[in-house]
Amino acid sequence: MAVGAATDTGTFREQNEDAIIIADPSGDLAESHGVLLAVADGMGGYQRGEVAAQIAIDTLREDFYGAELGPTEVPQRLKQAFRHANQVIYENGSASGDENMMGTTLVAAVIRGNDLTIGNVGDSRAYLIRANRATQITRDHSLVAEQVAAGAMTQEEARESQHRNIITRALGHRPRVDVDIFEIRLLPDDRLVLTTDGVHDYLDEESLARIALSAPPEEAARELVQAALARDSNDNVSAVVAWMMPEGATLEPAPAEPAAGRGAVLVPVLVLIGLLVFVAIVAVILFMGGA
Repeated sequence: MAVGAATDTGTFREQNEDAIIIADPSGDLAESHGVLLAVADGMGGYQRGEVAAQIAIDTLREDFYGAELGPTEVPQRLKQAFRHANQVIYENGSASGDENMMGTTLVAAVIRGNDLTIGNVGDSRAYLIRANRATQITRDHSLVAEQVAAGAMTQEEARESQHRNIITRALGHRPRVDVDIFEIRLLPDDRLVLTTDGVHDYLDEESLARIALSAPPEEAARELVQAALARDSNDNVSAVVAWMMPEGATLEPAPAEPAAGRGAVLVPVLVLIGLLVFVAIVAVILFMGGA
């Protein structure tokens, strides 16, 4: 497995309220528990969103890796970590008054062997890229997503709606939170992409798949961020990419064709052109002499 991540404040925001986890796939914790990946997108007053996102990320990491984990316990451990993060954020914010309210989205993935477990609250997303197509795994907890599900709005209308940033579920807003859990069996060459809305609100699934497939995960994550910024994303932008590398795959780019190899083809062509030119000149001279 190879993983990579990128985040940027963007050109419209003063601070970056996104936060990221990427566990080392070769580390001891990845071996015993699985590879934990996550993105959080904070919201609140000045610096409060940044605090909420960081609490979510830190609590998730500590809770998930904090104790031994049985072979079937990943979904429950992930759900418990989400709920604990919600409790901590709520107690540090909304519990002391609406003026202190803060919250965050959180989408997290655990890759353990060939098993993928996704947890989600909010409108940050997880995509699976397989057979050159991106499929959204998670469901957005947002006003426009609910309208699309009800048939009252198309995906295109949702993408352009001025209400697309209204979240209906987030960590920290209420004492308890429901967590969506998804479980998928991974195949060789699958790619997983986690994004905040600063990315996926500005890239369609075709563009997201093309970019994620175009480079190794670290570079692909940077290109996703840059592509969203190039399309005038007005938010913080973050992406995490993981690649289930098939046997024999490498992160190194394919070697360029050696110059000597190109020359071996070019020389005969030049010789042939030269001979044709020589024959043409001789024919002209003979014709002029005969005349």
